[in-house]
Amino acid sequence: MKKDSSTNECRHEKVKREGGYLVCENCGLILDENVDFLEDIPISDFKYNDSQLDYERGIRIRDSKAKQDPIIKQKYDKIQMLEKWYRDYETSFTEQKRTIELLKSYGIGLTIDKAKFQDIKKRYLTYLKKHRQTYQNMVIIFLAIVWLEIKDTTNIRVERYIKVCNELGHKINKKMLNNAMLKIKKTEKIWKKYKTLGVRDIEKEIKNRVKILFEKDLNNIPYDKVKNIVPSKGDYEKLKVELLLVADKLLKRIPYEKLQNLNYKAFTAGLIYYIGQSLEGKDNRKIFTQALIEETTKFSSTTIRKKFHILKDILGEPKEQKNLPV
Repeated sequence: MKKDSSTNECRHEKVKREGGYLVCENCGLILDENVDFLEDIPISDFKYNDSQLDYERGIRIRDSKAKQDPIIKQKYDKIQMLEKWYRDYETSFTEQKRTIELLKSYGIGLTIDKAKFQDIKKRYLTYLKKHRQTYQNMVIIFLAIVWLEIKDTTNIRVERYIKVCNELGHKINKKMLNNAMLKIKKTEKIWKKYKTLGVRDIEKEIKNRVKILFEKDLNNIPYDKVKNIVPSKGDYEKLKVELLLVADKLLKRIPYEKLQNLNYKAFTAGLIYYIGQSLEGKDNRKIFTQALIEETTKFSSTTIRKKFHILKDILGEPKEQKNLPV
């Protein structure tokens, strides 16, 4: 600014309107914006005769006066605090540590030793790494983690804890705190489950899920759709049980590597079609047609055919399968 003396000395005497902006023709400085609605006010009425330094000084004075309003000052401080939390989301934990110190300074009997502090930090950063939300929500998540760590060893009532949090500028109530704690516990339960599961356990869980979907999709096919081929409703119920036993037998032959990253519902639709094609007899193979499975499972014929060919590559031709129901 000091080097550009031409801009500093410009009195902005020639001002023109360009696309909603007021621009000084002499120095090119944008003096104001969004002035399209001021067509009836002459440009000469705008006071832009100050230098660049005076112009910026005026902005700082207006901002300073605005901050003297308690309501505006509270909103400004909250924005500044949230920006610090957003920048501090990874490893430094500076703002979170400061929040803990402020909670302790309120004289509510909050005791958090070094070990408990490390537990809070580890729990928060782990949650943040695996399940990051907006930084406003992470403030609530942090306060919920602090309460989870201290609630069993403190005499502080949750209402008092929430009141102090609000006095520190955090917008939170009892319902928000409870929801955040439930979310943390549910998420951590899922992590723990998959962390302790071995490959065999995961494979078993995937195949069980496919079998459940298989049975559900079969039961969604009404007898009216197949009554022209299956003699009676009792025979149809018996056939569905036999198909479920076949599905269990075939799933045991499918290796875990082929089941990874699957859309289980689409795979199940393809499995129904594959087993349907393995039924002996020309008429039996027409029971579970692509159109019928498409109507029931809401997957396209193209998707069903793709999964069918995957199963054919793994297990071979459907009609080559042995010991299948007639």
